[in-house]
Amino acid sequence: MAETKYIFVTGGVASSLGKGIISASVGMLLQARGFKVTIQKFDPYINIDPGTLNPYEHGECYVTEDGQETDLDLGHYERFTGIRTTRDNNYTTGQNYKSVIEKERRGDYLGRTIQVIPHITDEIKRSIMYLGRKNQYDFVITEVGGTVGDIESTPFLETIRQLKWELGKRALCIHLTYVPYLAAAKELKTKPTQHSVKELQSLGIQPDILVLRAEKDLSVNLRKKVAAFCNVSPEAVIQSIDQNTIYEVPVRMAEQKLDSIILQKFNLSTEKEAEMGPWMHFLERRHNAKEIIRIGLVGKYNLQDAYKSILESLSQAATYNDRKLKTEFINSEKLTTDNVAGYIDKMDGIIICPGFGQRGIEGKIIATQYCREHDIPTFGICLGMQMMVIEYARNVLGYKDANSAEMDSGTTHNVIDIMEEQKSITNMGGTMRLGAYDCTLKKGSLVFQAYGKAKIAERHRHRYEFNNNYKEEFENNGLICTGINPTTNLVEIVEVPACKWFVGTQFHPEYSSTVLQPHPLFMSFIKASIEAAANK
Repeated sequence: MAETKYIFVTGGVASSLGKGIISASVGMLLQARGFKVTIQKFDPYINIDPGTLNPYEHGECYVTEDGQETDLDLGHYERFTGIRTTRDNNYTTGQNYKSVIEKERRGDYLGRTIQVIPHITDEIKRSIMYLGRKNQYDFVITEVGGTVGDIESTPFLETIRQLKWELGKRALCIHLTYVPYLAAAKELKTKPTQHSVKELQSLGIQPDILVLRAEKDLSVNLRKKVAAFCNVSPEAVIQSIDQNTIYEVPVRMAEQKLDSIILQKFNLSTEKEAEMGPWMHFLERRHNAKEIIRIGLVGKYNLQDAYKSILESLSQAATYNDRKLKTEFINSEKLTTDNVAGYIDKMDGIIICPGFGQRGIEGKIIATQYCREHDIPTFGICLGMQMMVIEYARNVLGYKDANSAEMDSGTTHNVIDIMEEQKSITNMGGTMRLGAYDCTLKKGSLVFQAYGKAKIAERHRHRYEFNNNYKEEFENNGLICTGINPTTNLVEIVEVPACKWFVGTQFHPEYSSTVLQPHPLFMSFIKASIEAAANK
C-alpha cells in the first residue's frame, strides 16, 4: 500500500469495555490478511511513567523491549499480533505536555504563547503519525484511553478530529460503547450509546463503525435503530458479546466482517480472506481440553489485572499442553508456617509473583520453602526469584537474617542488593533496569532444555540484583546460577536441580509470550506441573 491508513479507536458510556481487545483484534485480522500493522495507546492521565501507577488502579505495568513502561493494553497488542512494541507505541498526556514544555524552554516556539491548540494537539499528532512515517506500516491503529466526555481526553479527540479532516479517506474511527440490559424491564437500552455518539459528534468526529459491548445478543432491529440514530450504516454496527476467552473476540469480529468493512471504507480489496488457521487451531485445542491444571499465584495484589501477562502466559501454555487452566490467588500476607500447606497442597504448581516493597514478602518466603521442601513445581519471577534466593540463604546456607537490601538495608547477608549504578538515583520513575537484556544459559540446565538454545534476551523491570559475592557458596550448596548476563555477569536465572522444577528468573518472561508463540519457560513449567499432578 502506498500510504499508511489510520484507525482510531475511542470509547464511550463506560471504561473497561475492551477497547484494547478490540484494537488488538482489528490488528490481528488485518495482519492475517497480509497487512503490516502496528497499534499504539494514548492514555489521558498526567503521569509520565506508567510504572509508578498503583496496580489496583491500572493493572500491571507492561514493559517493551526497548525498556518503556507502558499500559497493560500493549500486552494485548503483542499477544494478539506478535508485534514487538516500543516506547513509540504508548504516550501519556504527561509525556506530551512534557515534550511541549521542554521545547518551549529551549526556545523552539520563539516566545509564542503555548496553547492546547495548536501546540499540544500538534505534539499528539506528531506522535500518532510517527510510526507510520518511520516504518511504512499499512495500518496504524490508535487507541484513546478513557471515555468520550472525559475532560482529560479532549486534546486527543481534538487531534483525531483534525487528522480525520486532513487525512480524508486515509482515516476512520471505531467507537466502542456499552448497551446495558435492564433486568427489571427485560430490555437492552441503546440510549447511552446514542448519547455517547452525540457527544463524539459534538467534538466534530463522526464514527465510521460502532462496536456495541453487551451481555446479550443484539437483534437486527436494535442495531438498525442504533445505525439510524448515529448516522452509521447498519452493516457497520457490530456487537461484542461477552466471551469465554478474549481470544474468541477476533473470531466474533471476523464473523461480522469487521475487517472487510474496514477495508471497504478504505476502498481496498476484500478478496483475500484472513488466514486464521493457527489461531483457530489454538482455540480448538483450548475448547477440547478437558483435564484441569491448577496453578497458585502467591502475591499481594488480589486483582487479576495486576498479573495479567502471567495469567495469559499460563493460559497459553496450558492450552498447548491440552489442559484447562484454573488459577487461584494466594495472598502472601496471610501465609504462615501453620496454614501454608492448606493453600499449596491443592495446587499442581506455584508462581511466586513479582512486585515491590516489604508487604507480603515473608509469606512468599514461607511458600517458597514449602514448595522446595515438598518438591512442588515452582516458578519465581523477578521479586519471586529473589525470594527463592533469600529463602535458600536462610534455610540451606544458614543465614537466618538473609534478606534483600530493598527490605532490610541493615542485613549482614544482603544476598539481594541494589545495582551499583542505581545507588545515587532518587527518582522513582524510569530508573530501573528496563527492557530486553542478553542472557547466556548453562548447557544441560533445565532452562537450556526449555529454550533449546544457549543465548536468549528477555525483558527486565527491577533495581535489585542477585549479589554475586554469594554466588560460589550458593552453587556449592545446590542452587545453581544457570542464566548469566554476558556483559555484566549479573545472575538472571537460578534453579535447584535436586527439585523436579524449581526455577527463578530475574526477568519477566510473561512479557514475550503470545498466542501463537507461547513462552518456553511457561510451557516447561506447565508440563512439569502436569507430571506432578499425575504423581500425586
